[in-house]
Amino acid sequence: MRFLRSAILCLSAALAVSAALAQAIDYDRLDQRLTRLAADDEIVGLSVAVIENGEIRFAKGYGFTEIGGAPVTDTTVFRWASLSKGVAASQVAILAEQARLNLTDTVSKFKTSLRLPGGGETRATLEDVLSHRLGIVSNAYDTTLEDGRDPVEIRESLRGLKNICAIGECHSYQNVAFDTVSEIVEQVTHSSYADTVEASIFRPLGMVTASIGRAGLQGSDSWARPYAKRSKEAGPPLEKIVNDDYYRVPAAGGVNGSVRDLALYARAQMGLVPDVLSDTALTMLQTPRIYTSREQSGLTRRYKGHMKDARYALGWRVYKYGETGNRVVGHRGAVEGYRSMILFDPERDTGIVALWNSSSRKPVGIEFEVMDMAYNLPAQDWMEIDTESAGGSK
Repeated sequence: MRFLRSAILCLSAALAVSAALAQAIDYDRLDQRLTRLAADDEIVGLSVAVIENGEIRFAKGYGFTEIGGAPVTDTTVFRWASLSKGVAASQVAILAEQARLNLTDTVSKFKTSLRLPGGGETRATLEDVLSHRLGIVSNAYDTTLEDGRDPVEIRESLRGLKNICAIGECHSYQNVAFDTVSEIVEQVTHSSYADTVEASIFRPLGMVTASIGRAGLQGSDSWARPYAKRSKEAGPPLEKIVNDDYYRVPAAGGVNGSVRDLALYARAQMGLVPDVLSDTALTMLQTPRIYTSREQSGLTRRYKGHMKDARYALGWRVYKYGETGNRVVGHRGAVEGYRSMILFDPERDTGIVALWNSSSRKPVGIEFEVMDMAYNLPAQDWMEIDTESAGGSK
């Protein structure tokens, strides 16, 4: 009887802890905050999902797919922009675990178009590509890509640049060079990059709205049009045209999908779908390779150093969060008219994902407000909706 009573007490305590964890994030408050944020004139549409203790507890759309258009829902499709880099890295990790390639393979082992100064492609490894350690200036020739030049030609022309550091010794963020990953994946799998990712990641995770390429975005039942912020005096955000610029570098910026699918993807990155992404693959992906001092300076300046020790892994950023320094993993993305973000604690199986179709920076604060709730930290106005009056509804 004493044993039974003890077991009951232990079970009660465990249930109490579980209940407390389940209530860490105040979803009513979050919904109220997001409703106020969406009313700001800088915002057109916004979609947010929260994963807590491994479960998708919140997924909701706010605003509109276009000014005067249909409401955004949790299945409205947005561009993921640079969150695509984590998808590319995940695909490489899957192939590495299958022994079809190795992170230490040099770029020159494959038939790619990437050429680096001084024949650096013979020394740069897949790991260097995925962690942006190629030793060339950040965002090399992005503007040339935006002018319509073929990314294959651009990658070949990178040989004419000067090194800013030795390969592997500094972080310099890339798009065109990073997309040599899509060439490698296609060579190894003998299939298109889009089809390989669909078969390896999207379909197994049940990501029904996810796609790669402009046709996938614009062929969706509900998709958000892109907008750029203007000054308050100039009027509401300006609608932009969806172009192919960064769709032409699919590993760097080609993925589309809803926030519901982004949440499913986040769960897999937490280790909750080991049949798709194993612990071995996640260790490859989320182990930091290099300190990113430039990003840390920006975080310290704008967000009071709330995230520290900013480092880059493979297609992922890794930080220490808040005063307790909990390890969090995430990334942000931006292409013209779209923004995206993902941030999660893989130990707690808790995180936040968001997509929006404007250039406003205010929704970045959502990740801080949600994670502060998760860690029971004091509430702060990270979304900047209390410090200035929000605009009228659209």
